[in-house]
Amino acid sequence: MPTPPPVGGNGTLRRTLTFRDLVVYGLLFIAPMAPVGVFGTLDAKSHGAVALVYVVATVAMAFTAYSYAQMVRVAPRAGSVYTYARVGLGEGAGFVAGWMAMLDYLLIPAVAYLFSGIAMHALVPSVPEWVWTAIAVLVTTGLNLSGVRAAALVGFLVLAMEIAVLLVFVVAAAVALAQDGARRGWLSPLTGEGAFDLAAVVGAVSVAVLSYLGFDAIASFAEEAAGGSEKVARAVVTCLAAAGVLFVLQAYLAALLAPMSPAELAARPAGQGPAFYDTVDSATGPWLHDLVAASKAIGAAFAALAGQAAAGRLLFAMARDRRLPVLLAKVDRGSGVPRPALLGAAAVTLVAAVWAARRDDGLDRLVSVVDVGALCAFGLLHLSVIGWFGVRGRERGERVGVVRHVVVPLLGLAVVVAVIVEASTAAQIVGAVWLTAGLLVLTGQRLRAQAP
Repeated sequence: MPTPPPVGGNGTLRRTLTFRDLVVYGLLFIAPMAPVGVFGTLDAKSHGAVALVYVVATVAMAFTAYSYAQMVRVAPRAGSVYTYARVGLGEGAGFVAGWMAMLDYLLIPAVAYLFSGIAMHALVPSVPEWVWTAIAVLVTTGLNLSGVRAAALVGFLVLAMEIAVLLVFVVAAAVALAQDGARRGWLSPLTGEGAFDLAAVVGAVSVAVLSYLGFDAIASFAEEAAGGSEKVARAVVTCLAAAGVLFVLQAYLAALLAPMSPAELAARPAGQGPAFYDTVDSATGPWLHDLVAASKAIGAAFAALAGQAAAGRLLFAMARDRRLPVLLAKVDRGSGVPRPALLGAAAVTLVAAVWAARRDDGLDRLVSVVDVGALCAFGLLHLSVIGWFGVRGRERGERVGVVRHVVVPLLGLAVVVAVIVEASTAAQIVGAVWLTAGLLVLTGQRLRAQAP
């Protein structure tokens, strides 16, 4: 598919991001200690096989990473799954993919900003949560507007801090295990406690895969990567692999040191949320608890920075193709970033995050809906691989790799569908409403295009 001409002035992004920068953006968005918040839930659901859950979840998400790596080579442009679905399935499917991804890219940063505001309020209670949340939005938006390289550099420093804190936990856990021994069997994080329950592990995997949402943001920077699409494809796979190793390691250690058994956690749902922190307190003392909490507060804001940057590129790409207001397709000549698109994404996330911060149930409401958009977009990504290679490739007379271009995407699609089925009813309803709104917008655009 030919590249459309620049729209609304200088529509060309600058190729300045290195391989390291791309991986940093992906890991920032995911967050190296993402399992902290869901450890207790996964431990209870899997009957203690929480490390195995993350092993399986990494393999499951590898299908999606593989599909991204395939399509970024075909269409190395900003817009990520919007561009891939447009190329592989057609204009309508491309719009729907972008529309659904927009729900994820605009709201996941809002959740991260809110996490940061809640954590900072706990440290400085005199300042309301919504004020800290707004400050986080303003600071990270300023960094994004200053240029992609500047934001990547600051992001690298924050990521290094997060990984350093994770390493401190690993060392402290190793010392505690050496001195006091494990509270569970050494293989129990991989086999579970008692009889192995495959259904329980699969049910927990459907939750664990949500920890990985964000690695796909790397593909949004395809037009800003120095070195071309091959480097972006490697960065996507590398980011997922690195996250998988970090997740399995911390889940394994936390399970060995957990003061409560999986059965006790299952019987006490209120204890599942703080289970990781309770483990840290019990094994090493409150000093590490506070360090991990502070790291999560800072890391959440910069996870939002990466998400906001990806959202801006998605809006930019859709506007460049005249699927959104053309103003969003402009690129700032000084910084080289899509300034109007970034400001638009920041405005939406600011409103959503501050609204949620001012409500007692705001966090629950946001978290319950953010995942469905990304999962629907992932589904269209897998279909795009089949469409481009399996259908259009055959029409072009090219040899189709059945495993690479049909079987792997179908396995990835099956994982996505399973997770959507397991999602909350509220998330499914919001996803359906958002999809319906997108189809109405698409219908209106087609009617205007056909009008004399």
